[in-house]
Amino acid sequence: MKLSTKGRYAVTAMMDIALHEKVGPVTLADISQCQGISLSYLEQLFSKLRNNGLVKGVRGPGGGYRLAKPANDISVADIIDSVDEKLDLTKCGGKGNCNHGAKCLTHQLWFDLTCDLHRFLSGIKLDQYVNRPQISELVKKQDVQYGRFLNRRTAA
Repeated sequence: MKLSTKGRYAVTAMMDIALHEKVGPVTLADISQCQGISLSYLEQLFSKLRNNGLVKGVRGPGGGYRLAKPANDISVADIIDSVDEKLDLTKCGGKGNCNHGAKCLTHQLWFDLTCDLHRFLSGIKLDQYVNRPQISELVKKQDVQYGRFLNRRTAA
């Protein structure tokens, strides 16, 4: 199973926002530059993330995006689901019509694995990664490298 760029980029962008929550709103331009994700692609993803209540926009000078709820209330599965990423390992999309309208021999195996994967990702919250020391070090290096929040850094 391979997660598409849509899901991976959405999770990366959400982690970026969660990591900078104490500093203030994060612009899509900052995420684009630091994480190497196209700005137009981020705009598409954030439209879905906003519509699903995971982020909220902050207008005006110093604006950008913030998490719409605490990082410990947002799971990786929430993010992936919100950008319409399909985590389905069955050939039939879970419908059970994989073998000429009936279930194939391995349908239940792939269906169960899909359920287990979704349950696993539902148990991983953003704050679990934000609080890892190696992640904090990486984000500090990125911030220095790109001159991010140079005039606004008060915490983090």
